[in-house]
Amino acid sequence: MKIAEARALSDEEITKQLDAAHKELLDLRFQLATKQLVNHRRLMMTRKRIAQLNTIRRERQLSPG
Repeated sequence: MKIAEARALSDEEITKQLDAAHKELLDLRFQLATKQLVNHRRLMMTRKRIAQLNTIRRERQLSPG
């Protein structure tokens, strides 16, 4: 999902996306620890996704109105 698509989401949808991303990151960490993780890039992509969603949420908190 691109950042423009994420900005179009509602606050509830962003929260759901964040929860799902955190769960995926947890699963990826377990896979890494047990040497089952094939694509290590997914860790970085998931962390980036979490950061983007948190940024959008924070922008909305700070925006006037």
